[in-house]
Amino acid sequence: MAAAAHLDWPFFDAPHRALDAALADATAAWGEAPLEAEAPSPLTVDEACRAWVRRLGAGGYLRYCVPAAWGGALDALDSRALCVLRERLAMHDGLADYAFAMQGLGSGAITLGGSDAQRRTWLPRVATGEAIAAFALSEPDAGSDAGALRLCATRSATGWRLDGVKTWISNGGIADFYCVFARSVADSVGGKGISAFLVPADTPGLSVTERLEVISPHPLATLTFDACEIPDTALLGAEGEGFALAMRTLDIFRVSVAAAATGFARRALHEALQHADRRAMFGTVLGEQPLAQAILGDMATDVDSGALLTYRAAWHRDTQAGRSTGVAAMAKLSATELAQQVIDRAVQLHGGRGVRVGEPVERLYRDIRALRIYEGASEVQRLLIGRETLKAFRRR
Repeated sequence: MAAAAHLDWPFFDAPHRALDAALADATAAWGEAPLEAEAPSPLTVDEACRAWVRRLGAGGYLRYCVPAAWGGALDALDSRALCVLRERLAMHDGLADYAFAMQGLGSGAITLGGSDAQRRTWLPRVATGEAIAAFALSEPDAGSDAGALRLCATRSATGWRLDGVKTWISNGGIADFYCVFARSVADSVGGKGISAFLVPADTPGLSVTERLEVISPHPLATLTFDACEIPDTALLGAEGEGFALAMRTLDIFRVSVAAAATGFARRALHEALQHADRRAMFGTVLGEQPLAQAILGDMATDVDSGALLTYRAAWHRDTQAGRSTGVAAMAKLSATELAQQVIDRAVQLHGGRGVRVGEPVERLYRDIRALRIYEGASEVQRLLIGRETLKAFRRR
């Protein structure tokens, strides 16, 4: 797919347009040389994810996940660049987008709250694809209510000891390190008393106890911490400020989830237009049928609606002072819900072919569903938007 016309919108600068054009060329080349062509036998999901990390690292795209001081492409994390990359990668392959996104989310707490030593050790390796990152926040009883986490961090003779379980951890089982959030004050409630820790995957006491299979396959696991000893130097940021660090990290990458959803929706619209222009029907083609044109019109409107909110939020985060929680939540809610509708319509327009395994729209139908849940379910986004809207009203 060619360079994106919507990059002419005023949210973007020349470097964003150049980045999209370069990645458009790269994804076209990748389409001619898929990962499978480099392997003697079919790749497992883990192998494919690792291969995407290597390919993205070699292309220089993972450098946008970390600041320039630690091997990155830009002085600071740029939400618009992250969104440009995720939208384009999602249009090409959902696992490519996933591999890119997890490098940024998994290392984001190090970028925002890590010591110079932690950054120096891990961020250059994230940027080259040499190390795979993971973000370990969710637990069996702490998903949408992230403040309910129970993983316990207690002081030990050598630093800290972690005990408990994390689940739904993306890159679980293939990551080289985990940014782990644990309750370091036993009697604390909610977001108080939570600290963040950098835990290498080979730390004794840390184990992968279950690999989780989902409708759109990607590395996902449950982690168990059993008397897992880590040094004082593993603390990310200040003790007791881990929840705030997690929320700051999510504020950056939540907008990029909206961009990935927009990429999925844009690919679905492309597939639907292509199909409608070729499918013979009633003496002409499907695209000449008024009902099909109306459906395509709704799809195009929904794609641009989600994209406008997405890039407004990314621009806000890059250029305006203060947190962007409300606009980020609007973007994630709108883009993911609208993308679900767009892709559903694309499947419908394809008819029986649309549900055949291996068709692009069938894959997109599986890819989009999780985006309405992870990094804050749609219901949570609605609560955030309402809360932020009330705050703004009361300030006025």
